[in-house]
Amino acid sequence: MKSIEQIAREFFPGEDLARCGGAHKICLHCAKCRAEEPDELYDPEKGIASTIDATILKADASEAAVNELCEMANTCQTASVCINSYFIPQIKKLLHDTVKSCTVINFPLGASSRLAVKKEAKAVLEAGVDEVDMVQNLAALKSRDWPMVLETIKAVAIQCLERKKLLKVILETCYLDREELIISCLMSKKAGAKYVKTSTGFGPSGAKAEDIALMREVVGPKFGVKASGGIRSPEAAKAMLDAGANRIGASSVKALL
Repeated sequence: MKSIEQIAREFFPGEDLARCGGAHKICLHCAKCRAEEPDELYDPEKGIASTIDATILKADASEAAVNELCEMANTCQTASVCINSYFIPQIKKLLHDTVKSCTVINFPLGASSRLAVKKEAKAVLEAGVDEVDMVQNLAALKSRDWPMVLETIKAVAIQCLERKKLLKVILETCYLDREELIISCLMSKKAGAKYVKTSTGFGPSGAKAEDIALMREVVGPKFGVKASGGIRSPEAAKAMLDAGANRIGASSVKALL
């Protein structure tokens, strides 16, 4: 079984050492170096609510349901509210300044062209969203088209970096083996994203603590790790945070709190 460092050296050969603490050990020469940034680790003193992306992505989500979620997010002071992009103008009017707006792109299949994903990112950023959760190019990854995997993330990451917005890359871990998961984390970090995330919630399974632990090991402390998919109790949320997550995506916010 290859080590994380061996895989990193295969994809990004070089002798410069990383300063960000990732288990890849060699410098990836990322589009955005995070070495001097604060750690992206869970702070128990801030409580679970501060980690939650309160989420409603169902096809039948209504304006009333989104209003209710925003009200709860404001009351509980969650990290963000995550919605399909149709609802961006609505939540921008409702959310307090302390609760970020978040949307999803290339969702949920991860099979759109790089140009389509780039244009979708531009549209949601121009709509004023604070955070973007994009599904990585799963079609390219499963086809072993590694340059396209990297370039699709980078096409979005550059736009987010220019606007100082946060990008999370959804890896959809249920479809990945260990090596693919490591490669996906390395590609996301190299491209300039800020977080890796487990799941869309639309796959056959969601977040697993062992996947979170591996993702955290790969990316190190300066990069965010979001657990999403099937987290419906305080115990499940705690398991993810203990494994290394610092964000939780959840539609059952009340159940977690």
